[in-house]
Amino acid sequence: MARDVILAVDLDGTLIRSDMLLEGFWAAVAYDWTLPFRAAGWLLRGRAHLKERVAARQMHAIDALPWTQEVLDHAAAWRAAGGRTALVTASDQTIAQAVADHHPGLFDEVHGSDGKRNLKGAAKAGFLTERFGPRGYAYIGDSHSDMPVWQGAAKVITVNAPAPLRRRAERATTDARTPAEHLNAPASGIGPALREIRPHQWLKNVLIFAPMIAAHQFTALALMQSALAFVAFGLVASGVYVLNDLLDLAPDRAHPRKCNRPLASGALPITQATLMVPVLLLAGLGVSSLLGMNFMLVIVAYFAATTSYSLWLKRRIVADIATLAGLYTLRIVAGGVATGIPLSVWLLAFSIFLFFALAAVKRQAELVDTAERGETNTTGRGYRVDDMPLVAQMATASGFVSVLVLALYLNTPQVQAQYDQPAMLWGVCLILLYWISRIVLITHRGRMHDDPLVFAITDPVSRTCLLLSGALIAGAALL
Repeated sequence: MARDVILAVDLDGTLIRSDMLLEGFWAAVAYDWTLPFRAAGWLLRGRAHLKERVAARQMHAIDALPWTQEVLDHAAAWRAAGGRTALVTASDQTIAQAVADHHPGLFDEVHGSDGKRNLKGAAKAGFLTERFGPRGYAYIGDSHSDMPVWQGAAKVITVNAPAPLRRRAERATTDARTPAEHLNAPASGIGPALREIRPHQWLKNVLIFAPMIAAHQFTALALMQSALAFVAFGLVASGVYVLNDLLDLAPDRAHPRKCNRPLASGALPITQATLMVPVLLLAGLGVSSLLGMNFMLVIVAYFAATTSYSLWLKRRIVADIATLAGLYTLRIVAGGVATGIPLSVWLLAFSIFLFFALAAVKRQAELVDTAERGETNTTGRGYRVDDMPLVAQMATASGFVSVLVLALYLNTPQVQAQYDQPAMLWGVCLILLYWISRIVLITHRGRMHDDPLVFAITDPVSRTCLLLSGALIAGAALL
């Protein structure tokens, strides 16, 4: 059949495990937060016009896209058998041509939307029939919108199609001698979506319980209020993680480890991730409404700060570290607001300095990794490799100041009254001093994970430090 008909290959969800319109949209939003407002006006003039305007920005890297190897191999085999191939996509013509240029010799023809005609569904079916004649083409697609195209095709080929779509596509095959062909296996369950929302990052929300623990108010009401705040922050934070990954697709794909994230690798469809953002945010706001207006204002402030960080502040040196430290501390503030427990100035000061140190460690780790790759600048950040010693000094100095704040706090009358053996708490200062010094040194040697929290969870020494600190605090209170 390869010599008789042309093989038409779709792009979005087929040749790539992504969507070029959303790829371009999020890449542009990362550098221009006003684009969504203008995009709404472009959409009023039709999807083809929207695609043309987004494509004109061309801010995504074609070579880093998550290609579907099975489709590339199928098209190459078709040509090797003497057939002709065409890339026919609803994406804009400029995008389609750039994709074809990235695979020289793979496609004989390239056809995309042109700003007026959206080459999708029935419009694509009509175009293919007009150009190649009835049953003059085989077609590789991936979605229900491709059904009109398959119905006019000489051969039906699906990619990553779920079982219901496969059955519909098979019924579209009119020639029993050329049954439908199915490439690749459907993505497995909800695993990529669960990994994308980073449930392990919810451990950061344990800080919400800090005011209750510091004040020794272990009542059922305080515990319930803190638990609801924990869930609300987790949902909103997960929504922000997805949003941040959408904005960071290009830098993540260029990173040796972040390229394996569900979105960057193509395991999670970009359309699904785009829908996850409002769902998670609204769910978080719904839970936070149970704790009153003041707590909702804290949640809104957290979302505003994290969004500002994703769109702008993460590319501003030092401001990004300060923002991350503030976001950690905001969780402690949220715990106080949720329970009505007054916040200690000592607790807030300790939090700011400690988390500034951890945020600086995070940047230090990125710089060490960048230097090991032989590059001079971090992707999507404002730092250079020669900033590494200064960032390490920030981490060390801020971490040591947090130990000093803790030591001064231990001498206050409040602590002397709350603990039977307050002198035991000095052991916590020594452990914290050791732990901070160790993680800065480990980061300097290039052994730090991208996220210090993940490192602390998986590092046996860090877990031991936590257990010893907990034992000392319990001993100070009970002995």
